[in-house]
Amino acid sequence: MLKIFHPDADEALCNGVRRRDFLRIGSLALGGLTLRQLLEAEARAGTASSHKAVIMIYLVGGPPHQDMWDLKPQAPSEIAGPMRPTATNVPGIEICELFPRPAQRADRFTIVRSIADSQADHDAYQCFTGQRPGKNVPAGGWPQFGSVVSRVLGPLDRSVPAFGSLCYTCTHPPYNEPGPGFLGIGQLPFQSRGPTREDMVLRGITSARLRDRRALLSSVDRIRRDIDQTNRLVGMDALTGQALDILTSSKLADALDLSKEDPRLVARYGTGDETVYIDGNGAPRMPVSFLLARRLVEAGCRVVTVNYSKWDWHGGDYYKPIFEREREDFPILDNALATLLDDLRDRGLDQDVSIVVWGEFGRTPVISKIVGRDHWPRVNSALLAGGGMKTGQVIGATDRLGGEPAERPVTFGEIFATLYHNLGIDTSAVTLPDLAGRPQYLVENHARPMPELV
Repeated sequence: MLKIFHPDADEALCNGVRRRDFLRIGSLALGGLTLRQLLEAEARAGTASSHKAVIMIYLVGGPPHQDMWDLKPQAPSEIAGPMRPTATNVPGIEICELFPRPAQRADRFTIVRSIADSQADHDAYQCFTGQRPGKNVPAGGWPQFGSVVSRVLGPLDRSVPAFGSLCYTCTHPPYNEPGPGFLGIGQLPFQSRGPTREDMVLRGITSARLRDRRALLSSVDRIRRDIDQTNRLVGMDALTGQALDILTSSKLADALDLSKEDPRLVARYGTGDETVYIDGNGAPRMPVSFLLARRLVEAGCRVVTVNYSKWDWHGGDYYKPIFEREREDFPILDNALATLLDDLRDRGLDQDVSIVVWGEFGRTPVISKIVGRDHWPRVNSALLAGGGMKTGQVIGATDRLGGEPAERPVTFGEIFATLYHNLGIDTSAVTLPDLAGRPQYLVENHARPMPELV
């Protein structure tokens, strides 16, 4: 596994989990072919179900739904707060005034206001697997979304990993990220930290010599596999082969090289705070990773994960007041998200690439005495765009205080079933065997894709 390190910086969420900043290509499935190449291959095969992609924007720590997508201006001040709603370009839909650019693109996304089955603690598990922590865990553990997509669809060009992310998140492994679970180390994400391109090209050796060494390695590995009792070497073979293929191609390195991008577009996304840590102890704001996600998708990625900032906003002496944090973070996210929507549309990718923006839970309706909002798993929200989904709508509603689902409760499983559907994976038919040989369906409770979206 190739790793490129980034300068260390610690961070903690409210539960004491330490976070170490890093750039990681490997939370969700990086597909392999460019969309153009994949479309050509599908045309030859007579199928059009496997050329889609997903960009997941993970808001680490739990974003405040009632200050972003589900404002309650008529609620008491201790609930509504100072943020005001603004009209969007879809009549009847309002979002926070600090998101003016997405507001003018609301016809291109859907807001889900009534996710009803969120976990209660800080953990990336549910956002990455669609499964609730500790519930009906199969032998080997649930694999994350990228591992599943990688296993089911596979890499279509081995020079581009089939599984990856661009996440600055916590400790190693990051923020309780579930990993490949029962799918094994062969479906581990490709990891890359810091300046990556230098470690993705050959230096001091020709491609021919590398092929000779690869042939020798394969001969040795055949002997090792004969005595392997755990199948672990099979996974190691996959990772080694992937690394060697990356070294003989420039596709991945080029995708990560922003010097090859139009500098005017780089400026449109913004650079944010790549090395500045909020409160001296937080995750950086990384809008440039939104651009890298688009470049990776265009280079052949099936799915890319990005995270933005840290949303564990309890207030008090350690944390800034929540509304101060919102005035700092919302405008950067506003610009980066709107630019990503425009960029995908301008390149003709908006119907192929799905976007999901969410965190692990919502926030309490009542603003605390130390000017923050605490964990609130009873209701959560998400923003979904692209991928051929029906957009320009709101799904679900909360009560007048924003504390409980009042209409159309939605589950994580339904959203994951929708994302799998967008990638051409039928969750009602596809199963994967766990370590005990039992077939496991991909989503919890046999959830189906959301009819409002597909």
